[in-house]
Amino acid sequence: MSTEDKPFFDDPNAALREIAENRDAYAHYLADYHRVVLEMQAKLEILQRETRVHCRGNRVEGDKLGQAFLRSFPVEKSLNDVLKNLKSISSGLEKSAHKRHAHDEKVKEVKKSRKEKAQLKARKNNPTLQATPENPGQQGAQSPNPGYGGPTSIYNLDRRESA
Repeated sequence: MSTEDKPFFDDPNAALREIAENRDAYAHYLADYHRVVLEMQAKLEILQRETRVHCRGNRVEGDKLGQAFLRSFPVEKSLNDVLKNLKSISSGLEKSAHKRHAHDEKVKEVKKSRKEKAQLKARKNNPTLQATPENPGQQGAQSPNPGYGGPTSIYNLDRRESA
């Protein structure tokens, strides 16, 4: 059966596709999962504490000093590994939501910068003609050096270097 025979609403991934397209829906969806993961993590931390107390306190007659701890160590380690994985899942969900938001911001910046580059390129390829400013007093003469003023009197030589 091809996909053309199925109606659109039968697509199981349609809702997730819409969520992936909208950054706010994406963040909300991941926040729901994050909430669930945090609840599981809290309950497993309580379970870990209670298991530790029970397993370490469960002594058999004739045990030496650390044997109860050694027997409980594999159980505690497995719960610690699960909790560590849940913490990494939780931080990964947060990072994913932030990176999704940053992606949309970057797309906006790229669109804006490309538009600006296109405008600059268009201006460079088609420069506008500007009229040259006219100075009625200096027609045909070279412009004076901007570092020096006009002719000075010999009495002003103390402020200027001699030639």
